[in-house]
Amino acid sequence: MPKTPLAYTTHDHDHCVSNALAEADTLCERSGVRLTALRKRVLELVWQSHKPLGAYDILAELSAQDSRRAAPPTVYRALDFLLENGLVHRIASLNAFIGCNHPEHPHQGQFLICRNCHTAIELEQPSISEAIDQAARTVDFNVEGQTVEVVGLCAPCRSAA
Repeated sequence: MPKTPLAYTTHDHDHCVSNALAEADTLCERSGVRLTALRKRVLELVWQSHKPLGAYDILAELSAQDSRRAAPPTVYRALDFLLENGLVHRIASLNAFIGCNHPEHPHQGQFLICRNCHTAIELEQPSISEAIDQAARTVDFNVEGQTVEVVGLCAPCRSAA
């Protein structure tokens, strides 16, 4: 039986966020990169829900919380750092970012995205990545990265309809 996605379960979301931030601290320290206060704050904002968050939403939240006006390049640089270090994923179809559930090991992003509520559920199915790699090899194509986005309706939205 499939596991219920964390986004649909009642859980201590503050604990969820604090775990993600602690794991980010550990991974960055191990990699020898700096998780600055701004980068950490951006990561915290991304993790505040299980819905992807756009860069300008992050910028608005930062500006609302701090008297100093954050600039778009600053937010994009923080997001680039988080992407490069596997701490977030970019959901291209929504032009938004979501926290990575498995930052401890490199993997390809696979997401189920609700077209109604925009909740995104990260999958980790190596067989999907392997199928894409195998299909690419048959046409002599070198895959450099892949993100699979599957759009549909989540169980709560279907129930509410």
